[in-house]
Amino acid sequence: MLAVIQTTALVMSLVFLLYVVVITVPYLRQRRRPHGDAADFRWHLFVPCRDEDAVIGTTLVYLRRHFPHAHIWVIDDASEDNTATEVSRHAGDDGRVHLVSRYRPEARKGKGEALNSAYDALDEWLPPGTDRHRVIVGVVDADGRPSQSCLDICASPHLFGDNRVGAVQVTVRMINRDHRRPFPRRGRLANLAGRMLVRMQDIEFRAAIAAIQLTRHHTRTAALGGNGQFTRLSALDTVRDHHGRPWHCALLEDYELSLHLLTTGHRIEYAPEAIIDQEGLPRLDRLLAQRTRWGQGTMQCGRYLPRIWTCGHLPRRGVLEVSYYLVLPWLYLLGTFVYPIPFIASLYYGGTLPSILLVLLGLVPLASWGPLYARCEPGIPLWRALGYGVLYALYVLLFYVSSWRAFIRIVRGRDTWLKTRRNAEPAEGATALER
Repeated sequence: MLAVIQTTALVMSLVFLLYVVVITVPYLRQRRRPHGDAADFRWHLFVPCRDEDAVIGTTLVYLRRHFPHAHIWVIDDASEDNTATEVSRHAGDDGRVHLVSRYRPEARKGKGEALNSAYDALDEWLPPGTDRHRVIVGVVDADGRPSQSCLDICASPHLFGDNRVGAVQVTVRMINRDHRRPFPRRGRLANLAGRMLVRMQDIEFRAAIAAIQLTRHHTRTAALGGNGQFTRLSALDTVRDHHGRPWHCALLEDYELSLHLLTTGHRIEYAPEAIIDQEGLPRLDRLLAQRTRWGQGTMQCGRYLPRIWTCGHLPRRGVLEVSYYLVLPWLYLLGTFVYPIPFIASLYYGGTLPSILLVLLGLVPLASWGPLYARCEPGIPLWRALGYGVLYALYVLLFYVSSWRAFIRIVRGRDTWLKTRRNAEPAEGATALER
């Protein structure tokens, strides 16, 4: 039995090492491409909000200033604070700001349902005869800050300029990655920990996830994220026609939409040069709450595996890539047992070399993201990049914890959608996931 576990751990480590090598190549080879003209399309930005008065006002000011021709649809999902009042104030000053109000008991059923209500409102608002292929719907978090060139990049000839492309995901960046004191009232150690936690999230999105998305161009399985996703209205119409509505009830509604788009024949592309800033989470409890929701959502999306294998729209390599992603949370559960046992057994029986080999196979691929991240953050010295890499390898251990939390929620039948609390919100009144 021990030999079987050791072999399994070694095989999983080697497969992961090969996977990291494969996704690193497109990341290193990425090149700039010509931008397009956002004026070639009509843009509508959906901003889902639930108790977001801490951030929504400044977000609307930013979006109205930098994207004056875009319509902004703010979905107030039965907020219990002053979100609706703040949005109404902006809507009264600008006919391009729209408030979509949701009320209980229909409200607070997840981000997907909130986005569907905005889709319905937009559908009703658009005049008959609108070219829905040239209408682009973007999803921006209540704290989201798209780069000023974001829409022009999305309009590029290889993105929405290509009629085969149904959706585009842009790069997510942590806006507070350089903040020295995420906790102004706390000491140095707490601020250092919070600062590093935000930096790890930035590495995750701008290095590891960016590499995965660039590789997915070759497997034709690029995916949408919860923030900075852009989709043709006509593509959303197709999903609605096939499945009743564009967004559905999985806790990872963005990846669920991606699967629906891919299995109905739409292409999704990734735009590494387009940036959307959002808050990184310096609090470990809130980060775990967020990742638990994501992990549970991925597990829920596993029900689409049969459709992925039979839809006929994906190449075999794409089917394999999606399948791997959907089983990844379960591999974290398996790895909880597979990796420690051979390491402990090797130490017990005096075999230090196998133990060292297992550690290197596990740490080196993850630690490499520190130096690779330095490519998109000029000025980081090599020693710091290497340190970031080691911390990132430890940061990934959180995925094992969140996968178990997600699994326990599934066993208990808990599938409610709980939002991630903003950094400006007080710690009191933590959600069930945060506890």
